[in-house]
Amino acid sequence: MSPPRAPEKKVGPVPQASSVTPVVGRDAELTRLSAVLERARAGEARAVLIAGDAGVGKTRVLDEVGGRAAASGMTVVTGHCVDLGDVGLPYLPFTEILGVLAADERFAAALAAHPVVERLLGAGSDSARDVDGRLRLFEGMAGLLADVADAAPLLLVLEDLHWADQSSRDLLRFLLGRGVLRHRLAVFASYRADDLHRRHPLRPLLAELIRLPAVERLELRPLGDSDVARLVRQLERRPLAEATVRRIVERAEGNAFYAEELLAATDTESGGVPSGLADVLLIRFEQLSDTAQQVLRTAAVAGRRVEHELLREAVGLPEEELESALREAVGRQLLVAGDDDTYSFRHALAREAVYADLLPGERARLHGAFARLLDGQGRAAESAAERAHHYRESHDLAEALTASLEAADHAQRVGAPAEEQRHLEAALDLWPAVGPEARPSGGGVDSVTLTLRASAAAAHAGELHRAVSLTRSALAELGQDADSELAARVRYTLAGNLLRVDSLTSAFAYSSEALAMIPEDPPSRTWVWAAATHAMAARHVGENETALRVAGRALSVAEELRMTDAQADLLISLAVFDGGGRRGPEGRERLLRARELARTAGNAAVELRALFNLAMGCYESGALAECVPWLTEGLDRARRAGLLSSPYPLEMRYLRLVVLHVLGRWDECVRAAAADAELLPAAGAYTVGPALYIALARGDMAAADRARALLEGPFDWMATLVAGIALTDAAALRRDPEDAVRWTRSTVAALTDEAGTRPDVTVRLAALALSAVADAAAEARSAGDEARARRWTDTAAEVVELARATATHGEDGTPQGPEGQAWLARAEAEWIRAVSGPDAAAWSQAMTAFGYGDVYEQARCRLRYAEALVAAGRREEAAAQAREVRETADRLGATPLREQVDALVRRGRLADTPDADERAGVLTAREQEVLRLLALGRSNRQIGEELFITGKTASVHVSNILAKLGASSRGEAVAIAYREGLITPEPSASG
Repeated sequence: MSPPRAPEKKVGPVPQASSVTPVVGRDAELTRLSAVLERARAGEARAVLIAGDAGVGKTRVLDEVGGRAAASGMTVVTGHCVDLGDVGLPYLPFTEILGVLAADERFAAALAAHPVVERLLGAGSDSARDVDGRLRLFEGMAGLLADVADAAPLLLVLEDLHWADQSSRDLLRFLLGRGVLRHRLAVFASYRADDLHRRHPLRPLLAELIRLPAVERLELRPLGDSDVARLVRQLERRPLAEATVRRIVERAEGNAFYAEELLAATDTESGGVPSGLADVLLIRFEQLSDTAQQVLRTAAVAGRRVEHELLREAVGLPEEELESALREAVGRQLLVAGDDDTYSFRHALAREAVYADLLPGERARLHGAFARLLDGQGRAAESAAERAHHYRESHDLAEALTASLEAADHAQRVGAPAEEQRHLEAALDLWPAVGPEARPSGGGVDSVTLTLRASAAAAHAGELHRAVSLTRSALAELGQDADSELAARVRYTLAGNLLRVDSLTSAFAYSSEALAMIPEDPPSRTWVWAAATHAMAARHVGENETALRVAGRALSVAEELRMTDAQADLLISLAVFDGGGRRGPEGRERLLRARELARTAGNAAVELRALFNLAMGCYESGALAECVPWLTEGLDRARRAGLLSSPYPLEMRYLRLVVLHVLGRWDECVRAAAADAELLPAAGAYTVGPALYIALARGDMAAADRARALLEGPFDWMATLVAGIALTDAAALRRDPEDAVRWTRSTVAALTDEAGTRPDVTVRLAALALSAVADAAAEARSAGDEARARRWTDTAAEVVELARATATHGEDGTPQGPEGQAWLARAEAEWIRAVSGPDAAAWSQAMTAFGYGDVYEQARCRLRYAEALVAAGRREEAAAQAREVRETADRLGATPLREQVDALVRRGRLADTPDADERAGVLTAREQEVLRLLALGRSNRQIGEELFITGKTASVHVSNILAKLGASSRGEAVAIAYREGLITPEPSASG
């Protein structure tokens, strides 16, 4: 729908209904929302997601709280999401919000300061084509709302999120994640909980948003019977029979809207009350005059809301008859008149019931009328999606096809790849039903090229498996007499997409076919790109000689044809495939040259591939500081090119978080992961993996469930890798060797390619699993269970061989770099611990190996080193190592590691013995209170009750006290405390 307009009025304003539905049974919810408004006015922004079944009263509650906000001086702006079927109009609710703000002179300066948002108001194509794409649009919207909120406290209301288009959902994610929740702002967003089926696209967004600190969820549950009865009596001024009220209460089942409709139907001649809501609504509808029914039928086809002029033209009635019909519909509270010359159904269900009651021919005729009227308004790009919807429902398929293509072009300009993809797919559905003479002409548009474009949009939106499916469709569309170059292009495009989803054998087969279709002589661009794709596919299936030979020949041809971007792409392949790979000096030089060539050619995708490999080369060499600038440059380039959802930028996001994790910059890593999650496509969920690793290290075992969710859906190589690391580590932290070994084996098997090459991560997985295996072997030996001990030592021998083989012959056939060697050292030390017990020399070597920069893993190895020192009787050295582990654990917030080192300190009697004043200074005020109660013999539960904390929290305080006092039991801690004067005996109660 186009932005709100202000046409010259031809009829007088239609009055709104005199009665307003009272708010009953929502005192608690209104109090809670009012408190949010008060905090927002004070500068503490909050967002509330309001859930409830259709008709439960979400809109009425929002109207009430919106009125309170306006009365307190807040600016209240509402955006509505609209159901347009399978394809949506990008950013519709935000377009409506911008229209309202643009009409308010107070905010003219704020709008002028953020011109990028004008693309949503139908501004010129220059801003719409801005290379910064979605991110600049999102930042502009965030900046505008922030400025508006700074000028006057702002309440932003979004209704019916269950109908929101993907771009609106992405923008909301951005705004709530980091865009606006630092200003005098409240955001209330409603959605139908009963509409959210298992695969509804809103579900994952809600799950993300509710985890944000400033976002809360409010569920509107059905009203109680007494509240429904009270509502009915307040709505009806005349006395009602008790039986009538009771019957309405029974039928309404706590739904306020049901109750209103049932009450309104009680005076009908039929006297009966239908059981379904649609029937109830239609009873009220049928009470209208024929003219008013005609107006409502027409309005229902337009959607939830319709502009006055558009409705007047569509219904074709004289002004006086239209005015009379509208007054009747508004008086019956079926329509609501807006201040902007629009009418809307009082409830979406009312519109749906009227729409469903239309005859098929009537529905098609009215859709056609609206489509033609929208066309007559100048065929604005912003209305293309709406026109496509109306033309499709009116069965005017040729016009629907044209409008769908226009809508796809508009979506592309405003940076909405998901909507572009859906509009293109809608066009593809229409294509065979439209005759050649009626299809758009010019530009070389045909079904195959259109399908390839849809595939590219899907890949850009992160829908890699859909991109594969679309390219397969393009291949199926090719006829026997198809142009050989187009046929080859489709095949190598399909091969490239298959590589992205790790279908390597199929990719190699299609790249082979593509190369065979085009002769090498005479040289051609198509042959060069086919060869470049084939070289990558060959490498992935173990055909290394073929990959090098084809890439080398293709590079010569690309140089001959002066194909600068192809030269860059082939240099990258050779840098990765040949010699020392991207870690070696020759590989690095090739990558640097490729980066410059790609930049010169303006090929952002190839430039991103070069930057990613430069970053990976640094990381694999242990040069973490050198890695970061390449990642920063790569992500900035992707942002400017609008390619943030494509594969290489996604892997750069993951690598950036890995570096922050390894360097111990955990809080920064978690914040960056949360910011990334706001804009990630579904296929990019794995990129926040390092935040999962941190959550586990900080004791959040629920992170394992989030990791397991990455394995749902089609196979994804990186998601499998991330999930495997997290789930193996989680099992080790739980001291569950069976599960740890199972996850290691299954992950390695899933990631091993067709050539039998194991992934480099095998070494890390093996070391993590060996930690749990060594624990189990040590426990078995301690218990004298030799059979069980032998079982786990045999398992350890099997798992350590995985690590040794992979570290020696990595994915490129050469020994792994510093990270891989460090994990191997840890695996070896864990294997020795499993077989014969802790070995100080082995753990010292592992600790040193992680000195390339992995702070947490070095601390974990240091803890094992301290354990080995204790076993060797070197307690003083062990105490020094334990202190370092404790400092690192505290700095990182790694609670499990802190608990492990504290336990070692107690077992090994490694605690220092400072004087009483120093000890007292170490204990917090809360710990001193707990210590006093501990001395009185209180249990953890009793301590919790007296201090108004949970028993679990009391247990944590007791553990900390034992560690700080160097005590191995509660009694010993109390004895130390008395001896050193930390506590004094309680006075006797006797007299």
